[in-house]
Amino acid sequence: MDIAAAMDRAISASREAMGISSPNPPVGAVILAADGTVAGIGATRPPGGPHAEVMALRAAGEAARGGTAIVTLEPCNHTGRTGPCAQALVEAGVAEVHYAVSDPNPVAAGGADTLRAAGVRVTGGVAAHDAENGPLRPWLTRQRLGRPHVTAKIASGIDGRIAAPDGTSQWITGPRARDHAHSQRARIDAIVIGTGTALADNPTLTARTADGTLYPHQPARVVLGHRDLPADARLREPVGGPLIQVDSHDPADVLAALPDALWVLVEGGPSILGAFFAAGLVDEVDAYVAPLVLGAGRSSVEIPGVTTLDGGLRFSTRSVTRLGEDILVTLARPSTTSRDN
Repeated sequence: MDIAAAMDRAISASREAMGISSPNPPVGAVILAADGTVAGIGATRPPGGPHAEVMALRAAGEAARGGTAIVTLEPCNHTGRTGPCAQALVEAGVAEVHYAVSDPNPVAAGGADTLRAAGVRVTGGVAAHDAENGPLRPWLTRQRLGRPHVTAKIASGIDGRIAAPDGTSQWITGPRARDHAHSQRARIDAIVIGTGTALADNPTLTARTADGTLYPHQPARVVLGHRDLPADARLREPVGGPLIQVDSHDPADVLAALPDALWVLVEGGPSILGAFFAAGLVDEVDAYVAPLVLGAGRSSVEIPGVTTLDGGLRFSTRSVTRLGEDILVTLARPSTTSRDN
């Protein structure tokens, strides 16, 4: 296997760590034996557990000696709850290391220099664009901006309505779009709604598979607003992630209440989404668009103060995905698209 293909495998492996590695980055690693065959694949475990390189080295065993490590993030160079991955690679006898993204955290950076000093051949920047726009993206936002990566999720008809005039909204999108949205929940750290949505819809905010079973990872469930939830609210049931109530209307207070979160999904309603947009805290938009025209009813986002076209918030299109009869349009704020390291 060549280095580019191995990096693709490492990026794919890193998806297994999304949602469980926080506050550590979701990293993937592949070990190639000296003959170029895949000897081990690993992904970061929950905090306190092994990092991706160690998991891949364990899988490879003695085949790692004289081999090549391919990692989505520069191997760490510090001792925290686990030892430095750079030193683990040296001790395993790896001859080459190729990584995608340089570590921007000054506490952990320097692994490449340690490897080179030990005689290991090191190459950085391999498929950096793909890695930065993959599972590492939320962690990089945390490193660069000091807050979680925020995705605004919208499910609407083509006219931007999220509910009919009588309030009915289930279901605007079809089963494939809903399954995709739930798989997204299973990779994030927290999901945010306002008290209005919590009281009107009485959701559980769990991440569920198509047959209704819970995914192994469940995000924290955050409710923003001054009103309390009734004792019988489904959010109070002992399923899913922890319930966090933030007695505020300020989106910054939500992010402050999630100091270890890497990726936060804001599901609304329209006032909460509008508050995050107005505060400049939305990095990405997942817009699930159904082939439906309501013509009236609730709009998806309400941003007070925007009265002209020039006052609107423009995003760039990252991808368009067909999900049954629906379409998922993923948008990125230009200032948070990938940057070269």
